[in-house]
Amino acid sequence: MEISTIIGLILGIVALVFGMILKGAPIINLVNNPAAYLIIFGGTIATIFMAFPMSEVKKIPKLFKIVFTKPKLIEKITLISMFAEWASITRREGLLALESKVEEIDDDFLRGGMRMIIDGNDQEFVRDVLMEDIHATEDRHKVGALIFSQAGMYAPTLGVLGAVVGLIAALADLSDMEKLSHAIAAAFIATLLGIFSGYVLWHPIANKLKRMSKQEAEVKLMMVEGLLSIQSGVSTIAINQKLSVFLTPRERAELANKEGGTGEKE
Repeated sequence: MEISTIIGLILGIVALVFGMILKGAPIINLVNNPAAYLIIFGGTIATIFMAFPMSEVKKIPKLFKIVFTKPKLIEKITLISMFAEWASITRREGLLALESKVEEIDDDFLRGGMRMIIDGNDQEFVRDVLMEDIHATEDRHKVGALIFSQAGMYAPTLGVLGAVVGLIAALADLSDMEKLSHAIAAAFIATLLGIFSGYVLWHPIANKLKRMSKQEAEVKLMMVEGLLSIQSGVSTIAINQKLSVFLTPRERAELANKEGGTGEKE
């Protein structure tokens, strides 16, 4: 579970509700206003269907799942340790000795790259194939983020549309001023929902998808460099030095402590 998404969603709703209470705004208008919800959320869904082909719209449930589920990526430090072990085996027994390790790899990208280097493919070919895979994945992820980014752009404008519709209904009968004031207040709930959903839900979700995509791409780039290093027959020390550039200072310190406790294999 991606706990930051849950925390952000709860804090956003709590801030909205308690902010209205502190300002003395009637919460009942927020709850008892189905027309506003229909215009904002129904209208946003309609714009997404208009803006994107069905093949991409079908992926929205999966995108929500990604945002609320912690990405299953191999830890960078674990990845470096794996490559160090494989480099040690390769220097002692050759690349073919890694065949027994292939089926133990859970990651499809890493498993495919490992098979390519074991099969003796040229380094440039391996790099080109793996990099094309990364670029294709990034392009797919950009589309997913763009869906929510577009939703965040449309929702506030639909909020204005909802307010206009509400005001038209409110001004249709000016005989009861008390009723009119409640109707005008309810009309602006659509604007509130449009701004809230756009800037507290859809734009942040788009940003999170972009961040997750970048993290996945970084891990895959580490895999590419590690695989090519193994194919070149470099030492475990060289692999550690090469892949450590992908780590934060804190992660490098953690890796150094781990190596200091276990020792390095050459």
